[in-house]
Amino acid sequence: MIFQPVLYVIGYLLSALSIILCIPAGVDAFYGDNQWQSFTFASLISLFFGIILILANKSDNFSITLKQAFLLTTLSWVFIAVFGSLPFIFSDLKLSFTNALFESMSGITTTGSTILSGLDNLPHGILIWRSLLQWIGGIGIVVIAIAFLPILKVGGMQLFHTESSDTSEKVLPRAGQIAIIIGAIYFFLTVLCAVLLWIFGMPTFDSIAHSMTTLATGGFSTSDMSIGKYNNINIEFTISIFMILGSLPFVLYLQTLRGNFFVIFKDSQVQFFILLVITSVLIVTFWKYQNTASFFNNFRSSLFNTISIFTGTGYTTQNFNNWGPFIIVLFLFLMLVGGCAGSTTCGIKIFRLQILYQSARVQIFKLLNPHGVSVSKYNKMPVSESITSSVMGYFFMFIISYIIITLILSFIGNDFLTSLSGAATSLANVGPGLGNVIGPSKTFAGLSDLTKWVLIIGMLTGRLELLSVIVLLTPSFWKN
Repeated sequence: MIFQPVLYVIGYLLSALSIILCIPAGVDAFYGDNQWQSFTFASLISLFFGIILILANKSDNFSITLKQAFLLTTLSWVFIAVFGSLPFIFSDLKLSFTNALFESMSGITTTGSTILSGLDNLPHGILIWRSLLQWIGGIGIVVIAIAFLPILKVGGMQLFHTESSDTSEKVLPRAGQIAIIIGAIYFFLTVLCAVLLWIFGMPTFDSIAHSMTTLATGGFSTSDMSIGKYNNINIEFTISIFMILGSLPFVLYLQTLRGNFFVIFKDSQVQFFILLVITSVLIVTFWKYQNTASFFNNFRSSLFNTISIFTGTGYTTQNFNNWGPFIIVLFLFLMLVGGCAGSTTCGIKIFRLQILYQSARVQIFKLLNPHGVSVSKYNKMPVSESITSSVMGYFFMFIISYIIITLILSFIGNDFLTSLSGAATSLANVGPGLGNVIGPSKTFAGLSDLTKWVLIIGMLTGRLELLSVIVLLTPSFWKN
């Protein structure tokens, strides 16, 4: 049975989720909020269904095939999002299932789009649960991107196969080891971020919540004003640094721990990512400088908000809708790019742009030199035709998916900019959209339920590298 081992693993995931749900329950109890009951109830339900799935699907001959790996990758996110929405339903917020699932899916996919307002007055348990959802989603996608997606050969991710000598260096022999070490690194960086934010003046609770959403490049905040609430340059700079750290390949952190201290600086993907960040920040800064004489203030706001959009985090300090049409268009493209492969970021990923560029360069070379030989390279190593084809297939499906979602959103009745940026923010898992409806100072609450369901599907598809979800929709997948 194709579903048996998949549901067995999901049972353990739900059981783990039930334990994690005790954290916001304890936070609410500590602060004297009465919402702890909703988390306790959600925890018991998750535990019940988790145990049922484990007992019903237990097998002595446990193994997962390629098809089951595709199913597990998608269904694990779906189940966690559904059960993660229960506290929003049971709490005094009384969210509908659509709104609760939207908030939960936005959290677990580290998108950061929200339907909630009045965050400053919400119970502490709800706020920390939103941060925990993004933190879980961040570490989850890193482990999947490093340990599982290369095996599935999704979108060129086989380039980062940790057990293949003809691609990248073998880091650890087993996915379990990868998960443990990466989890430790992820936790350490989160704690470090929280401590620094606290030192620079952010309240203890806020520093913990924001550290989780920063490393996860998620963008959920504890205030409607996001990071702009604090108006603190040290906080903004700290968050900017950790957003970048969350955008770098975690496999490089593993290699650094093994003694290769300069591997991060030698990686072409990291070099190109940093170059794009610096270039984008300077462009935005000088564009804003045309309208005001304060270069430093322009640089400060440009640095934070550009990095936030580029990394897909979605924090804001200012309403960049007022920065002019050029910035809006630039941010639209930046939110589609994302960070590095094997990081907590989303979007197209830097390495795919590099491989597409190398492929175009080779084609131009062959036009000028029909009998010449030129090979696409990544990190000074040849890139196989299968990887190039996989990247091109991913890029094609990304464009098609983006067009389809945009058209559907427009057909439903959303305006042009809402449809265009809504599709981008869901597929690229960025957070805020553009315009006056879902812009940086707005929420997604005013959208229709049908629009929210389209965005929910977009968030899930984009987070799991498109092809791993789309393959489930093909008839051939379900044939024996």
